[in-house]
Amino acid sequence: MYEKPFHTEDPGKYAFLITGGAGFIGSNLAEYLLKYKARKVRVLDNLSTGFLHNIEPFFSHPAFEFMDGDIRNPETCKAAVAGIDFVLHQAALGSVPRSIADPMTTNEVNISGFLNMLVAVKESSVKRMVYAASSSTYGNSKELPKVEERIGDPLSPYAVTKYVNELYANVFSRTYNLKLIGLRYFNVFGPRQDPNGAYAAVIPQWVSALIRNQTLYINGDGETSRDFCYVDNVVQANLLAATTQNPEAVDQAL
Repeated sequence: MYEKPFHTEDPGKYAFLITGGAGFIGSNLAEYLLKYKARKVRVLDNLSTGFLHNIEPFFSHPAFEFMDGDIRNPETCKAAVAGIDFVLHQAALGSVPRSIADPMTTNEVNISGFLNMLVAVKESSVKRMVYAASSSTYGNSKELPKVEERIGDPLSPYAVTKYVNELYANVFSRTYNLKLIGLRYFNVFGPRQDPNGAYAAVIPQWVSALIRNQTLYINGDGETSRDFCYVDNVVQANLLAATTQNPEAVDQAL
């Protein structure tokens, strides 16, 4: 994978922290950075939704470090950012249904954990943090195409947490002059996405069914459309956002 480089600045000059790095998107980021010889790639993950097998191939790489830890612990976050240039914050509890069933844990991870990372970055020498925002922030807005500064009301506890992340990022950027960029992901799919979990996305479920020559199911009347984003594009967006020299890009949701 990643035969074509996405970066414009040599990753070999920098140390990266990927929170949630054992997950689907995080492990793809780690793979890319290690392939293109980043100086250090540190993964922080508590393996609650990520998988050790996603990152086991990297353990023998001299630039790779794994921290088994939870962003809900402020001291863990501070230790994780030590010596890091760029943070790619992917750690979160995804899934709207999960957040409806258990809003407390979703809040603890997605808001308290995010705030812990912001404080850790504020007290460190990190140059910039790029964080996983979400298309759920658009809420009940019916406007198409979506426009970044125009959103609706959140439709789930998960959506609330991701919107709060953006509010906190805006405040920390203005108050502490932190360099923060949020990327509003739309239905990311690709290698290492789990097709078997209770909250699996539709594309890996369909691919898994096709491989087994099983029936593909479409819920609803078939008239609904969704945007999907291949994980390579998300990797590219994270790398370009982390190293951009454009001052207008900082603290913008893309």
